[in-house]
Amino acid sequence: MKKKIVVAISGASGVVYGIEFLKLLKESAQAETHLILTESGITTIGIETGHDIEQIRQMADFCYDNHDLTARIASGSFLFDAVVVIPCSIKSLSMIVNSINENLLTRAADVSLKEKRKLVLVVRETPLHTGHLRLMLSASELGAHILPPIPAFYHHPQSISDLIHHNIGKIFDYLAIDHQLYKRWDPGG
Repeated sequence: MKKKIVVAISGASGVVYGIEFLKLLKESAQAETHLILTESGITTIGIETGHDIEQIRQMADFCYDNHDLTARIASGSFLFDAVVVIPCSIKSLSMIVNSINENLLTRAADVSLKEKRKLVLVVRETPLHTGHLRLMLSASELGAHILPPIPAFYHHPQSISDLIHHNIGKIFDYLAIDHQLYKRWDPGG
């Protein structure tokens, strides 16, 4: 049975992570995807990439307006497996931690926490001040999995895509989705 994954792309820099995550989920055929694009996310996609918004929406099985608090993913009675906010802006992080459910992204994340489902926050900000760090600690204490897009080099990446795939592979691992996105650590071979 396919996992039901809510993918939320906020306005933080690094929207390419969210787009590639959505694309790789579709290619894996292991997940049904429910996409939320924030207004800032749409703006950042236009600034950082050459992707067409409609093409991104077509990568998902279902798309929702971020203002639609009546969407099925806004309810705990809709059985999804996880919410992945990729990238996660500090604004979205703050709203999630403080249960400010004024949009669908934060409501779906809140549902994930209250129903004890998986919530992955790919927080994209640097440098981090104490307030950011406290928000991430609070999110972790609530049950979120904090997974900033930090590159690893033990797998000898040859491209930006290799770096992005390593981070996405870490999310796939957490969600128990099979993949071959990066070479796993093996110091002996």
